[in-house]
Amino acid sequence: MRALYPGSFDPLTNGHMDLIERAVALFGTVTVAVLSNPNKKPAFSVDQRIDQIQAATRHLDGIDVVSFDGLTVHCAATHQADLILRGLRAMSDFEYELQIAHTNRSLAADLETVFLATSTRHSFLSSSVVKEVARFGGSVDHMVPKEVAKDLNRLFNSAFPPR
Repeated sequence: MRALYPGSFDPLTNGHMDLIERAVALFGTVTVAVLSNPNKKPAFSVDQRIDQIQAATRHLDGIDVVSFDGLTVHCAATHQADLILRGLRAMSDFEYELQIAHTNRSLAADLETVFLATSTRHSFLSSSVVKEVARFGGSVDHMVPKEVAKDLNRLFNSAFPPR
């Protein structure tokens, strides 16, 4: 079974990694689909995000990393996904994710969305929080894979040298 895990992953966090690792164990194959959204100004290019995810998931079998734009259901069809995987950190995520799941189901009736709750130790993480901490010189080593931490430090900490 192939799961599609779509997102911006700007940057990939340990919460994302938790879901990827658990999804591989559950479904066997996971396609991590990096969204190219022209309406957002990402910290990292799509190619950089793909490289970060590939480096962080090197220890796992059954992982493909691709980019996409447009509708998630089209990406799922292109990559022959059986389901869409979405993570939930808090109850506030559920309402938004349920709306997206219903929309996707209306576009592709045979495509299921499966929600996994993020591990408690990662439930506070979001890409926005990670970038904010890095931007102001805080350590993100416990928030992101080491490959991503290095890239964040290079990107943001030139103004805030290590202490």
